[in-house]
Amino acid sequence: MSQFLLHESASGYSLFEVTNADELAGEAVQQNVADIQRFGKAVKLSAFKPFTSAANALEQINAVSESQVTEDLKNFLTTNLPKVKAGKAKFKLGVAEAKLGSAIQEETGVPCECNEQVGELLRGVRQHLATFIKGLEDKDMARAQLGLAHSYSRAKVKFNVNKADNMIIQAIALLDTLDKDVNTFVMRVREWYGWHFPELVKIVNDNYQYARLTLLIKDKSTLGDDKLEELKEVVVDEDVAKQIIEAAKISMGQDISPIDMINIETFARRVISLAEYRQKLGTYLADKMHIVAPNLGALIGDLVGARLISHAGSLTNLAKYPASTVQILGAEKALFRALKTKGNTPKYGLIFHSSFIGRAKQRNKGRISRYLANKCSIASRIDCFMENSTDAFGLKLKDQVEERLRFYEEGVAPRKNLDVMKEVISALGDAAGEGEEVPMEDGEKRKKKEKKEKKRKAAAEEEEAAPAPAAAAEGEKKKKKKKKVAA
Repeated sequence: MSQFLLHESASGYSLFEVTNADELAGEAVQQNVADIQRFGKAVKLSAFKPFTSAANALEQINAVSESQVTEDLKNFLTTNLPKVKAGKAKFKLGVAEAKLGSAIQEETGVPCECNEQVGELLRGVRQHLATFIKGLEDKDMARAQLGLAHSYSRAKVKFNVNKADNMIIQAIALLDTLDKDVNTFVMRVREWYGWHFPELVKIVNDNYQYARLTLLIKDKSTLGDDKLEELKEVVVDEDVAKQIIEAAKISMGQDISPIDMINIETFARRVISLAEYRQKLGTYLADKMHIVAPNLGALIGDLVGARLISHAGSLTNLAKYPASTVQILGAEKALFRALKTKGNTPKYGLIFHSSFIGRAKQRNKGRISRYLANKCSIASRIDCFMENSTDAFGLKLKDQVEERLRFYEEGVAPRKNLDVMKEVISALGDAAGEGEEVPMEDGEKRKKKEKKEKKRKAAAEEEEAAPAPAAAAEGEKKKKKKKKVAA
């Protein structure tokens, strides 16, 4: 049985015929393949189809990577391979990917194989391709490979302005880093300035206010009633401002030199700028969540929603996860430890930071986390696959979680999810206009459903009116038995 090889390169499709496979067999297969003289005797070029343009090359390679057979590839194979009669072929086609071989066999009926021997032969073809094809030089091949690689990468790494979830991932990562750094730096300011004014730590607990007061007060000996208004502006409380002035008069702290005060001021100014940038970054993240995942943000909050997207890798990945995975997302270590030790699995992961989990009682935390994960999964799928951006679904899903909490506490029955979704869709349809088509059970669909309901009711009434066949048969049997007994 003869053998052919299909090779896809950046230049085009090439078909090779293996004339003498025994020439390359043996223990030193790799050495035989690397030797162009021995390899050239065993393998010969049968046909070559160059790509017409860069766009055509990208289209063909994309199809090959997804194990799809294009019209160009199908025509190339059917033209240059021997014809297959009645499903019986006297040859086999060697391919690099088994899935592509299955697709080729379904489309053309050509039997394909993918094994180690085929892999070694294709490696030799790839290595000596420029030798087989006349007019094709190594420089041209390298240039074609580089251009196709850039085009292929750009096609795979698609940037969608409306779904820029990568910006959310970067923003939430920077936000978490800033929170840790700002807290660390403020503790350093507290400890450093505390040697001069130790009483201020107990009066002011807020880190941002403490750093601003450090710049305002500076040397405590210069603090008087003339700065009461400025202190009040920082701490937003006149009584606290008066306590700071009184504490400065009787402070037990040590004196500080001007050069030390300059260094403390410089560091406190940097900490304040970081804290203000952190606030701006939080606003930026909220705006991005409102654009990319408005329903998820409305349901569970911008920070928790962004952490879910970041942990999943993208909004699309999060939408593909089942609700059970979303529930324990972020608690993977605890999950695998519980599976290993055969202990209790975790009830929640990142969604624990939601206010719903904190408001539920201890016995209901697991149930509300499971319900909340279900709603998060629905919201993420709506955000991912819905063309129009709206947070109406997220707000209704949030109301459903509130109703579920009330059901656990008071026993009030919540609404069904189908009814709630119908309300949202009808509201969106009314807002869009009476002339627009509503996607769920509107117009013709609603009429068809009403007709089906009428038919079903009519059939049910007929069944009730007519005697059951089983009962009629039993009645006839009883009559026959009575006749026999009478006889």
